[in-house]
Amino acid sequence: MNIKNIAIIAHVDHGKTTLVDGMLKQSGTFGEHEAVDERVMDSNDLERERGITIFSKNASLTYKDHKINIVDTPGHADFGGEVQRILKMVDSVLLLVDAFEGVMPQTKYVLKQALEHGLNPIVVVNKIDRPNSTPEEVVDSVFDLFVELGANDTQLEFPVVYASAKNGFAKHELEDEDLNMIPLFDTILEHVPAPDGNPEAPLQMLVTNIAPDNYLGKLGTGRIHNGIVRKNDEVTLMKRDGSTINYKITRIFGAEGLKRVEMEEAKAGDIVTVAGLEKVDIGETIASRENPMALPLIDIDEPTLAMTFMVNDSPFVGREGKFVTSRNIWDRLQKELDHNVSMKVEETGSADAFIVKGRGELQLSILIENMRREGFEIQVAKPQVIMKEIDGVLCEPIELATIDVADEFTGVVIEKLGLRKGEMINMIQGTDGYTRIEFKVPARGLIGFRNEFMTETRGTGVLNHSFYDYEPHRGEVPTRIRGVLISIDSGSTTAYSLANLQDRGVLFMEPGVEIYEGMIVGEHNRENDLTVNVTRGKQLTNMRTSSSDGITKLAPARLFTLEQALEYIGDDELVEITPESIRMRKKLLNEGERKRAARASAKG
Repeated sequence: MNIKNIAIIAHVDHGKTTLVDGMLKQSGTFGEHEAVDERVMDSNDLERERGITIFSKNASLTYKDHKINIVDTPGHADFGGEVQRILKMVDSVLLLVDAFEGVMPQTKYVLKQALEHGLNPIVVVNKIDRPNSTPEEVVDSVFDLFVELGANDTQLEFPVVYASAKNGFAKHELEDEDLNMIPLFDTILEHVPAPDGNPEAPLQMLVTNIAPDNYLGKLGTGRIHNGIVRKNDEVTLMKRDGSTINYKITRIFGAEGLKRVEMEEAKAGDIVTVAGLEKVDIGETIASRENPMALPLIDIDEPTLAMTFMVNDSPFVGREGKFVTSRNIWDRLQKELDHNVSMKVEETGSADAFIVKGRGELQLSILIENMRREGFEIQVAKPQVIMKEIDGVLCEPIELATIDVADEFTGVVIEKLGLRKGEMINMIQGTDGYTRIEFKVPARGLIGFRNEFMTETRGTGVLNHSFYDYEPHRGEVPTRIRGVLISIDSGSTTAYSLANLQDRGVLFMEPGVEIYEGMIVGEHNRENDLTVNVTRGKQLTNMRTSSSDGITKLAPARLFTLEQALEYIGDDELVEITPESIRMRKKLLNEGERKRAARASAKG
């Protein structure tokens, strides 16, 4: 059977997973009476909740005597390590672009990787049924993007398919009838080249993903570049450090739809999963025993953000989680490194703290969220960008930020990002009352900006960003401009005490929440921090007053998600994360200790 290997790349929420659903259903992959969930490729709970792809997955379908292997790639640049691995497995990509939103930052990042790998993309303009969509303009902007990214002449001659993944149709021209996905299938067969590779040559398979299995041990997934692999074959694993280990292939699995099916053998061009290699890692080569030759290692972008993970030492430690020790945390982080090649973990001078480096806040927050769901309790410090010295010049990571905002807020957004050393590179005014602004801004400047941005735009602005490059350090960037309200006592919050503090700032707590000394309970409306008592109740007396005996009225508390808390905290603060709670606190819980530390810092 002929093979076509293709990846799908798109910005978050442009319909990538829905398109794969439609392709699988219309190709007859599922039985006539088989119940199929929506977004079948989003198998992880977090992926379904957030509507994003975090982990790459592969499926296959059969069309006109061709087996089409489809690899779903993450749409966010924070998971760029996944993307770079996946592009080693395929011969072309479907570039999916929203007919209304057009090209977005994550699209640019992943497309750049695909073009540099020499792949010739097929452009799919999705959601053409959406009101106010402009598919022709989107195609023009995609062409401009190809030119900007240095595409060659062949890549610039990209085929275009117009689609509505939600309604299950694709077509070559906008005037064509809305029928089914067949035009997309035909375009794939016509434009995706057959896999390179010689089945007669010695075996070479590049491992691009690994996963544990309770019965089979470690499983390695990848593409066979040359040769044939058979069950019970004796092979050599070519390690990253140049060493070799001999193994026997115990099982081989391919994909039929979304199911893993066992195979007796697989040949050059196939994407398969093999068992029997106990110490296999991503980027290594499975080669023939008689003539072992390694394939080039996968080059992964370096991390740009670091965060300190610590053992939870708050007064509430151990109340909600099962795993609280440094050994638990260290083992879990090492397990993450098994499949996450773009992340690094380092020990510190303390046995209770580890530095985790990743591609961005989202990647690190996904790790933290998974850990809390598994029963871990940890504390994390404010994210810090990773600087580099290039040709003797201190450089920092720069993000490309695209902002869609109502015309009335453009001035304040430009002003705020200007203060954070942002450089505006493009501004397009739409006809719908919204303006799109593009900035190059230091990654430091975006930490903590989203909360401020949503406040200034009254929750209507949309901010997307992805890594651009390293550029010379741009000087000091202002951080949070307001102080916080800090609990001076332990106990449960009361409506009476919270009501008395409303004129001091914005509260983060509702009545009846158990707190401890040093916890952050609100934002002060001035620059300095303020210690407050939020546990005091109203004194009971026989006297009645006309003004205070009514119902206490409280403004809604500002509640934080994990990402918002990570963005919000300052350098002297931590986020405590448990399976049930997200708390913000000062590193030093006692007010006296904080004052002594501040005096020592001022002297030194």
